[in-house]
Amino acid sequence: MKFYAAGLCHSDDHIQKGDARMRFPVVGGHEGAGVVEAVGADVTRVEVGDHVVCSFIPACGKCRYCSTGHQNLCDEGKNASTGEFADGTFRFHRDGEDYGGLCVLGTFSQYAVLSEYSVIKIPDDIPFDVAALVSCGVPTGWGTAVYAAGVRPGETVVVYGAGGVGSNAVQGARYAGAKNVVVVDPVEFKRDMAKVFGATHTFADAKEAHDFVVETTWGQLADHALITVGILSDEVITNAVNVVGKSGKVTITAVGPGQLDLPAGMLIGYQRRVQGAIFGACNPLYDVPRLLGLYRSGDVKLDELITRRYKLEEVNQGYQDMLDGKNIRGVIVHEH
Repeated sequence: MKFYAAGLCHSDDHIQKGDARMRFPVVGGHEGAGVVEAVGADVTRVEVGDHVVCSFIPACGKCRYCSTGHQNLCDEGKNASTGEFADGTFRFHRDGEDYGGLCVLGTFSQYAVLSEYSVIKIPDDIPFDVAALVSCGVPTGWGTAVYAAGVRPGETVVVYGAGGVGSNAVQGARYAGAKNVVVVDPVEFKRDMAKVFGATHTFADAKEAHDFVVETTWGQLADHALITVGILSDEVITNAVNVVGKSGKVTITAVGPGQLDLPAGMLIGYQRRVQGAIFGACNPLYDVPRLLGLYRSGDVKLDELITRRYKLEEVNQGYQDMLDGKNIRGVIVHEH
């Protein structure tokens, strides 16, 4: 496959920093879009010339989880941290050494050999830089609100972190009909952009957001708290649990060292629930085309997510811009 664009997702930085473990050496990148240049004899999902996006978790369509509507938990995702193919081989090599591909992809390379389970055909008119975003960040954020949390019309939702994933959690919550979509982020640029994606109220710190939620709900508190911060911490988990009321749900998508250490009574007395979510509980074979359809109809904003485009040699600058709060999403453009 030939990649034309690759998204700069925070997960790659987590691996560099050690927040998530990975076999090294590895070719980074797990958001990507491009064109199929060749196929193996047994490939049936795509053919030469197809425009495709990656799914950072593959979907075989036949394991227990795929067959029960949980493609985000597909058994074929087991080698994400090694980059090794199911047959025990690697597809990236240098000086006789095997290199893994992040999530068995490696979209920072312009060329890669992929499993057909990891690609999804898309319409030819979708720009590659926009399409790359639905490999991970868009469905992860959108699904965190729509599927994992199950936001319903009229509810109050608090989103902690308004970066590439959080912005899409905001979009998902609004599209699902939330009355109040409250965003907490210390970066003014991200708070301003959150309003573009549908946030109704934004705050720089959790205390201000909590006080607002208490006031606007007459003390009933929020229905949902979605944690999509760059680095998960104990503090944000505690803040999220405290901001939801009776039968409230906390959904954690963020990655990091944060731990849950709370009295069980806080959960039992109000019947609060705390859960993790990966890939936003999406089914990529269905939800990626669905999200692109919503983009075409103007119901999902994708162009606005891209703050800046980079050349591959600018990848370090792209990640520094992300860490400095300058980007919602940066994209590497391999070739126009």
